[in-house]
Amino acid sequence: MVMKKKFLQYLLITSFIIFPFCVSAEEAGLTAVLENSLYSINLDKATIAKGYTVSGFGDKLKLSLVPGILSEDTRVEILDLREELPLPWQMNMISDVFQFEFMNKAAYDNHKPFYIQFAYNEVNNFHKQVFFYDKNFGSWRPLPTTDFPKEKFVRSLIHLPYARIAVFAYPNVLTVGKASWYAHKAGDFAASPDFPIGSKLRVYNQANNKFVDVVVNDFGPDRKLFPDRVVDLEKNAFLKIGSLSEGTLNVRVEPLSIATLKSVSALSNNETSASDAPQIKLKSALIMDETDNKIIWEKNSSETLPLASLTKLIAVKVFLDTKPTLDNVVAYSVADEEYNYQHVNKWESARLRISDGETLTINDLIYSSLVGSANNTIESLVRISPLNRDEFIAKMNSVVKEWGASTTHFIEPTGLAPENVSSVHDYAIITKEVLKHPIIAKASTIGQYEFTTVNKKIYHKIVNTNQIIKSDKYTVNGSKTGYLNESGYCLMTRVGTKQNKNIIVVTFGAETRDQSFSETEKLIQYGLIKL
Repeated sequence: MVMKKKFLQYLLITSFIIFPFCVSAEEAGLTAVLENSLYSINLDKATIAKGYTVSGFGDKLKLSLVPGILSEDTRVEILDLREELPLPWQMNMISDVFQFEFMNKAAYDNHKPFYIQFAYNEVNNFHKQVFFYDKNFGSWRPLPTTDFPKEKFVRSLIHLPYARIAVFAYPNVLTVGKASWYAHKAGDFAASPDFPIGSKLRVYNQANNKFVDVVVNDFGPDRKLFPDRVVDLEKNAFLKIGSLSEGTLNVRVEPLSIATLKSVSALSNNETSASDAPQIKLKSALIMDETDNKIIWEKNSSETLPLASLTKLIAVKVFLDTKPTLDNVVAYSVADEEYNYQHVNKWESARLRISDGETLTINDLIYSSLVGSANNTIESLVRISPLNRDEFIAKMNSVVKEWGASTTHFIEPTGLAPENVSSVHDYAIITKEVLKHPIIAKASTIGQYEFTTVNKKIYHKIVNTNQIIKSDKYTVNGSKTGYLNESGYCLMTRVGTKQNKNIIVVTFGAETRDQSFSETEKLIQYGLIKL
């Protein structure tokens, strides 16, 4: 009996138990049985005073409880969790989900963080981070994380007595690969294709473990040209960890701080939390699979709102349906722009700077209207069409009704009137139809258009207002921006996929231009993942 008692005391101090923790389908309200594995260990004061590393499931998860972390006896439980949880849409989970808990909550002072060491299952060269699941908000929140790719684990600090945690990797954000050097602004600087300007990175030479801390002050290198290039180091920073004669170094990058992002990237959720779907502040938005009109994601998609210059695509489509000869030369009339000033002041209207009687081709008018969103050139197209202005606007309304855009209505052809309205769902349907015309598809996505007027030989350069088309991250094959005080910033972007499909993203009501682009890009990324 004495030996048995001592043996039980030993178990209570240092031993552990692993067994299946089962929840029946009836208890869980599910059709399948969920099985969790439990690791349990009791820690007494003597063990706590010396410090102890709780190591469970073949060292997959270690809790480093140094002296002072715990003040009283407690049982520590770790679950290898097999329950379904919503996962961050921008990242890949590369570990099991573990749940740890100090059963005696009073034993832990949450002002004192402790280290966890977490092995991951999938080896890759991407940026990794530990997140804990916040059930109250239904999202994953990041923890400060250091990756040890050679050892295949990460370390994080945490100050919670209970948490569900997992390791996630950011696809395409490289932290292990090669670094080259360049000579520009001397100092501890780097160019990065992944981390935004202002971020601080620690770059290790994997051959000698020397490191240098650098600030990102430029974008690059081009990942398409150098797929294994993590960063480029300024010459002086490169010299601190290697020799210039080596050309490139095998490096590991540890982010020390990531600057606030003005545009979306794979790291956009790094600062706050990560959820299973995009968190969008726009008034309304929609992602549609063009193949079958399937809605991938939506917010207030049927709400009718002003659509601003997105109107112009329909006006150009109606004009092109009259079968004009695009290289015909026509004269501009200053009277065309007077229609614009019925809705806005002259200085508020985007327009092509052209004088009365100046001549240009019909093609120039179309590209000015779609690339630069010029309002006066839309009215010029209406004037030179076979339809009078009222007939033209009536045709715009009838054609969208035929397409099934039942909530859409126009009172003029440019979008300057807030009475021109649609819903993002309607506009996705409209987008699918208007972009069937190759001229509209091309003109809406070209970065810039240049021409010279025929009679006065005045040169014009028109720049596209959609910043997303300037990125090489997506195959954008349809685009249009719009803005009114009443509408906020509106944007339509169609993107091709690797499966030779298209997704259409329509967003209405952004408060700023940056928000319009960044949240649209976030929806593009989500749509490409989900398609």
